[in-house]
Amino acid sequence: MSVSENPLVAQSTQLNTLQKFELTGKTAIVTGGARGLGFEMTRAFCEAGCTSVGIFDILSEWGDSAVKELHSSFPNVSASFYQLDVRDEKAVISAVDGVVRDYGGVDILLTSAGVADNIAAEDYPADRFRRVMDINLNGTFFVAQAIANIQIQNKRPCSMVFIGSMSGNIVNYPQPQCAYNASKAAVIHLAKSLACEWAPHNIRVNTISPGYMNTAITDKFDPNLKKTWYERTPMGRMGHVTDLNGAAVWLLSPASNFVTGTDVLVDGGYCAL
Repeated sequence: MSVSENPLVAQSTQLNTLQKFELTGKTAIVTGGARGLGFEMTRAFCEAGCTSVGIFDILSEWGDSAVKELHSSFPNVSASFYQLDVRDEKAVISAVDGVVRDYGGVDILLTSAGVADNIAAEDYPADRFRRVMDINLNGTFFVAQAIANIQIQNKRPCSMVFIGSMSGNIVNYPQPQCAYNASKAAVIHLAKSLACEWAPHNIRVNTISPGYMNTAITDKFDPNLKKTWYERTPMGRMGHVTDLNGAAVWLLSPASNFVTGTDVLVDGGYCAL
């Protein structure tokens, strides 16, 4: 297909630069979108013009609260919560079908559901190792696959962003987290593989790899450990919960129409050392 024949290119050329960063009228699915970084990026999508959002999360109390907050902040946005475990392939397919039924289709996907352990490799229980891989890697694939099957069948474009980690690029010492590191490296390469396979269907797949982020979870870490993180990060700080929003909106918007299979590091320079 020539550049002029691609409908995404034709649409994009009619927009000015700032308009290309908008998500006007789009329907988004966000896994792990009920709290933390996932919820902050969901808010950013609404700010950028999304009109429909499907939040996939395992915790009903967080999901219900997130939907209420979105409705309060964005009265014109229709948001729904779908309680599920991303490891459950059938539940994922059912939820994706529900979003398509409720909103007429899917335009963008953000996968931010993930877990981590700090366990020495020689002591790592097999079931805990499998859990990290199942949620972080398999769960990401199940959601992406379910959406891609619908997009391909309906000849509808889609942009996907998986949340990787700088831990998928380097080993961030000193905490022991071999399963998490391996899972995030796999997520990054999964995105590259899917980007190549699905490019003919106008499905773009990219990853964002955050550095150390200042969240409710990291607030509980040992201050001495966090001091080490500051010292190893050239910008001398942890990321704010909103620091991923710009990259996520860019990768999911027409502004990045020629970007696929790319990993964007948002790590304060950590991986540059």
